[in-house]
Amino acid sequence: MASASDKNQKNDFSQGSIIKNILSLALPMTLAQLINVLYNIVDRIYIGRIPHDATMALTGLGLCLPIISMVIAFANLFGMGGAPLCSIERGRGNEEEAEAIMGNSFVMMVISGLVLTVVGLALKRPMLYLFGASDATIPYADSYITIYLLGSIFVMIGLGMNSFINSQGFGKIGMLTVLLGAVTNIILDPVFIFTFHLGVQGAAWATIISQGLSALWIMRFLTGDQAILKLRKKAFRLKGRRILQIVGLGLSGFTMSITNSLVQIMYNASLALFGGDMYVGIMTVVNSVREVISLPINGLTNSSQPVMGFNYGAGEYKRVKQAIIFMSVVSVAYTTIMWSLVHGFPEFFIRIFNHEGDLVAPGIPAMQIYYFGFFMMSLQFAGQAVFVALGKSKNAVFFSIFRKVIIVIPLILILPKLFGLGVKGIFMAEPVSNFAGGLACYITMLVTVWPELSGKKK
Repeated sequence: MASASDKNQKNDFSQGSIIKNILSLALPMTLAQLINVLYNIVDRIYIGRIPHDATMALTGLGLCLPIISMVIAFANLFGMGGAPLCSIERGRGNEEEAEAIMGNSFVMMVISGLVLTVVGLALKRPMLYLFGASDATIPYADSYITIYLLGSIFVMIGLGMNSFINSQGFGKIGMLTVLLGAVTNIILDPVFIFTFHLGVQGAAWATIISQGLSALWIMRFLTGDQAILKLRKKAFRLKGRRILQIVGLGLSGFTMSITNSLVQIMYNASLALFGGDMYVGIMTVVNSVREVISLPINGLTNSSQPVMGFNYGAGEYKRVKQAIIFMSVVSVAYTTIMWSLVHGFPEFFIRIFNHEGDLVAPGIPAMQIYYFGFFMMSLQFAGQAVFVALGKSKNAVFFSIFRKVIIVIPLILILPKLFGLGVKGIFMAEPVSNFAGGLACYITMLVTVWPELSGKKK
């Protein structure tokens, strides 16, 4: 059995090619995220094939996305907040503090999961109506979210604690975590939805059972001998200063998820007002496509964070700069290619989720408008990744809020009323925010971080 020092040397990101270090995490992490997205994507694909009520059921599921984003936000708060701090402390050789950070993060995830379940179940119906539900779609939305909320704690552990596996360099284990759950979900979905005739309820049950299995797998690994940093009871004692550090850095991921939720609420409510249930369904498809095509860029930027954080903690600032360049170039190139594909073949992407095809005609122009200049979004992701990896929480939080709250939400409210744009104006809010927010975030990162890295010596 390998000793702790052997494992640390194996996952020492200050050694070897920086690109190889990033890719060694990026490939399994991207595949893991692809599998993870299948939890919700597969639900939507199957629900889109329910006889007779497919479009209304899909729309109802789309109305649940803001609540799902809120649950994910708290997983990000403590997972994305604690994991980079673990990388930095491990780079400094302070494993005891790294384990304490992980233990405190775990306890906060469990507490948050329980609170979200209680509060969510109490307020679900008024929230769904606020988010744009109609009398026709509320039965589907309510059925799905009720069951989903019962498994909130599984989602918290499954998503949040997996960050601590990846931050230790065990990208393949992190991938297997979500592979276990996703394969289970893919198997259970058609059985529960069609064989047992449970419809959207069946999709929800499949999801939380799958997340539960992922959570059990994570707990087994982090308490076992293979992990470098272990989940120990002595690390569960909460410390105010440590929690503030975790929350301070995790606010970036938390804010991104919460603002995503707010934007989804505004989109659904505005589209319901200007276009009706059909356009809420189109927005569900648009969000689903975005989740899939954004996966590689999310995988790359997320996998770059532990590598940059480790090297920053170890004083290897030249390697941090190399990581930033590589991540940025690949991100822009990939999103440019995906923009051309979505713009050229929008019907293909729509029909993945809408087998009956009633959303195709109005959905094509909506897709083309929404994804215009999609490559600019990669600058936001790259800039955010650098700020989070280096522990610069204030910058990360600001730009999370800037693009979504300061730019997108006001545009959703203003543009549909200008020049009779209606629903087209609503979809235009996204590309405008990508250009303005992406440039602002990335340029600020270059101006503030680059000189710092150039001026410091190991």
